Amino acid sequence: MTGGRPPRAEADNATPPVTSDTAQGLKRTLGLGQITASGVGIIIGAGIYVLLGAATAEAGSAVWIAFLVAGLLSALTASSYSELASMFPNAGAEYDYTRRVAPQWLAFVVGWVMIAGLVVAAAAVALGFASYLRYFVDIPVRVGAWILLAVVTSVALTGIEQSARLTVTLSLIQVGGLIAIVAIGMPHVGDHDLTAGSSTAGVVTAAALVFFAFVGFDEVITLAEETTDPARTVPRALLVALGLSTVLYICVAISAISVLGPEALGSSEQPLADVVGEAIGPVSAAVVAVVAMVATTNTSLLAVTAASRLQYGMADTGALPALFGRLNGRQAPGVAIVVTAAVAAVFVILGDLALVASVTDFSVYVVFIAVNLTVILLRLWQPKRRRPFRIRGTIGKIPITPVLALAAVGLLLPSLEASALVLGTAVLVTGVAVYALIKRFSPQPPTPALLPEDEMTPRTKISAAEAAKVADILRIDFEVVGFDLAQFHTGMTTELQHGTGDPDTNVTNDDLVATGKLALAHLNEIADYYTRLAAMEAEARDES
Repeated sequence: MTGGRPPRAEADNATPPVTSDTAQGLKRTLGLGQITASGVGIIIGAGIYVLLGAATAEAGSAVWIAFLVAGLLSALTASSYSELASMFPNAGAEYDYTRRVAPQWLAFVVGWVMIAGLVVAAAAVALGFASYLRYFVDIPVRVGAWILLAVVTSVALTGIEQSARLTVTLSLIQVGGLIAIVAIGMPHVGDHDLTAGSSTAGVVTAAALVFFAFVGFDEVITLAEETTDPARTVPRALLVALGLSTVLYICVAISAISVLGPEALGSSEQPLADVVGEAIGPVSAAVVAVVAMVATTNTSLLAVTAASRLQYGMADTGALPALFGRLNGRQAPGVAIVVTAAVAAVFVILGDLALVASVTDFSVYVVFIAVNLTVILLRLWQPKRRRPFRIRGTIGKIPITPVLALAAVGLLLPSLEASALVLGTAVLVTGVAVYALIKRFSPQPPTPALLPEDEMTPRTKISAAEAAKVADILRIDFEVVGFDLAQFHTGMTTELQHGTGDPDTNVTNDDLVATGKLALAHLNEIADYYTRLAAMEAEARDES
């Protein structure tokens, strides 16, 4: 299923090793610090540099409360992401989650919308970088954007370790720049009333506006297959990154209000530059331009990386052509990275992406709805499934947090412009059409043979060749894991007999064989699951 692999030999009794150079998939090299830095880097992008003034115009001196509200609303959905990421730590992220509870076409559309949003975001942020670059070099904006896309593409192609190092470095500079602004403003705290000129309606409107300064925390999920102990690391990194970003945003807002006051800040087109200028003079423009270039570079790199990993995850299950799942010599999905950057470069040609960039806003709401509904449905349909990270608080079987998150999306949805809804709907329709084309021209997975059911006959029969296909989907290297295809086949057959009779699995016989869903769940939990299961079955047969 995954691109870059030679066809597997059809063997009934042989136990061939997985010989592909990409059989082991993406390299697990990222730790908690690197994933957290990626989260902070994508959250603290260019948004804070342009949204603070507009938000202050709505909320007055209480704009810091708007950032607090937006952070809390984001945390609701972040909790849902954390539960799902601990259960299914795969690069397919939102697509992979949705396909667990929804038809394949709907899961594909969710993944498609997310990819579209990331690609457009990379283009929009690249244009933002180019506008700051012009402060130092007089070149056309489009050329500057293409230069950035070429640079981040080159970095992404070198592999996740190199990309992570750069991300950590750039994130430290980003955070350092905002901490400097906080330090500049702290001596002025108390110069202005921090709640003057505010209203509940103004704070809510401002919260809807600055909500997009938090968007991106979900993109760290796409790095799950390159993270050590992802079921534990990814949820922690996501929540820590969101918490750190929220605290930093609130402190920056308080400092900015304290230095400029609500009137001047609300009317400023470059609010942070004006804050620094008020404190240290004309050199502020250059300082803010450098920090903004760092922020846009980091955001663009992370958007390209996240989009390519999502494509890889979808190709890994056959939702996209296998070409998008091919790994280069640095274990990076090279084709997906190049395609993402190339499409982003095409969008750069448009120059003004104000309307097209609304695809990103639309995709956020679509994906957040899908993620929160998935958590709720899995709790209802598969309550016994292992959840390393579990959201607390339920009413019956329904977790409260995802319900509140859906309500928050409903509260913020009116902030989208009509043009965003129209363009977003067009992207959805295009996704359905692309899915139909892929299904029409791509080969279908084999259907398992079913035997008559009685007390002595297994409900499902799976051949060694079919077991080999499942092993290939799961990227199992039999030279490394400590068990062979025969043991895997025995364990898979036994698990199918048990699993199809358990309504809690919520999968069909075809699902189990074609995608290895149940197999993947157990392999994530217990490394030698099938070795032990096969041994237990052999012992039981000997005793009987």
